[in-house]
Amino acid sequence: MLNSEDHQKIKELRLTVFAQKFFELVQDEANDKLLPEEVFMAAVEHSLDARRSNRVDRLIKQARFPLPQASIAELHYGPGRKIDEARMKRYAMHQWRHDPTNLLIIAPSGGGKTYVACAIGIAACHSEHSVIYTRMDVLARKLLIARENGRDHDALLERLREADLLIVDGFLTVGLDQNIASDVYGVLADREHRLPTVIASQTDPSYWVQVMPDRVAGDSIVNRLANNTRWLLLGDADMRKLKHEKARESADFWE
Repeated sequence: MLNSEDHQKIKELRLTVFAQKFFELVQDEANDKLLPEEVFMAAVEHSLDARRSNRVDRLIKQARFPLPQASIAELHYGPGRKIDEARMKRYAMHQWRHDPTNLLIIAPSGGGKTYVACAIGIAACHSEHSVIYTRMDVLARKLLIARENGRDHDALLERLREADLLIVDGFLTVGLDQNIASDVYGVLADREHRLPTVIASQTDPSYWVQVMPDRVAGDSIVNRLANNTRWLLLGDADMRKLKHEKARESADFWE
């Protein structure tokens, strides 16, 4: 019969979750008819599930999503939205690490771009992909600050280049200076045909070229994003207005 000392020995192997579950199973009389290996494997499966859940939670936290509860299962498919439910379900299971095809999410202000981008990114985390989410203005500021220290700058560029999925929201809503544009170009050039990038924007590639400080660099960036990509046009539904209207219907709504 296993005792508390045996329990402690297993925990010292850094198998705390396994040990706790294993001893729960052993002490439960309902499992008396199970073979020893069946009890052991049940504890192993529980431990693996717990480790995977912790990895997913860590990936979501590291990605820094502004909407960490966003879910593809909760997307709105009503009038004015052009997204297809079957297609979005495929994104929920997509293996981004093995498909370097970019994704452009285009919609006007209030069209739900950020929610969709976060939902796709969170689904990628559940498939155990590393994800970086950033707004374009925040990224530009980080790159500008990092340029003051070569090591920090290189480290930031490396993280952007190597994330399984890079999500840039609010892409080119404002212009970029030459140095930041050069950094963005370098990251996209390195990821091309290797790792995918998701771009969420109010504008399309024809506008991006116009606001780039260098027309040649602008053409290169746009080509790298637009030529190997899928498009997700969300339509003209105002999701902020819809959310507010639904909130007004709630019994606890007040103004």
